[in-house]
Amino acid sequence: MEHTTSSRRRSLALILTLAAAALFAGCTTVRAPSPDDPLESMNRAVFTFNDRIDQYALTPAAKGYQWVTPQPVRNNVTNFFANIGDVYTAANNLLQLKVADGLEDVMRVVVNTVFGVGGLFDVATLAKLPKHTQDFGLTLGHYGVPAGPYLVLPLLGPSTMRDSVGLVGDYFMNPISYINSAATTWGLYGVNLLSTRSNLLGASDLVADAALDRYSFMRNAYLQRRHYLLSNGKSADGDNSALPKYDDTDTGADMAQTPHLQGSHRKAITGK
Repeated sequence: MEHTTSSRRRSLALILTLAAAALFAGCTTVRAPSPDDPLESMNRAVFTFNDRIDQYALTPAAKGYQWVTPQPVRNNVTNFFANIGDVYTAANNLLQLKVADGLEDVMRVVVNTVFGVGGLFDVATLAKLPKHTQDFGLTLGHYGVPAGPYLVLPLLGPSTMRDSVGLVGDYFMNPISYINSAATTWGLYGVNLLSTRSNLLGASDLVADAALDRYSFMRNAYLQRRHYLLSNGKSADGDNSALPKYDDTDTGADMAQTPHLQGSHRKAITGK
């Protein structure tokens, strides 16, 4: 038990260290910072670092995963981790007092776990149970916590000050964090990471073709996506409503998911 507790503490310490590294780096001098991204100089450096990790390590591993794993098995893996994600989605919806959505999320977990062989098959979607997207960063925003400056976290990718704090809550809401075996926990995180990045391989080419400045494109997409989720898809004003405007981002709303190209590590750990 002591070994398990120690492993959890090390895992949490890793998340906090990565977040702190970005926060303290933000104290460096930035030339002509914009109101939307006052830490742009530091963020671009971290973005480049993450991009190199993705280019030389994560993308080749994801391609290898696709090559050795049949599509039906990859679908089962995606469904399995999506079912786990519904657990903390339900928790966050209930924390926000969105009882109906929270109960639907609980039902999704029950149906997929019981009838979907532990979540390997998405029976809940076939049963017309809607899937929601929530995390602790959105819960904080729901209760009025401002987003703060845009951040690019080492390895974890796009975030904001509020969402970086939300990572801690997401970690504790992830059932994988409570597995007694540290090897099993990190093994599952690794499989989820490969699965997530594998599912986004096609989006890499779309971003490369669509964006003149990939950093600006992904920043804009991330902030728009977070605002959309926080406002429940409405156009009402809220934090992050005054988003930076770029001429190279007129490629449609479907591209709003692409910030996860740099956030695959985060999603594998927290589900975000």
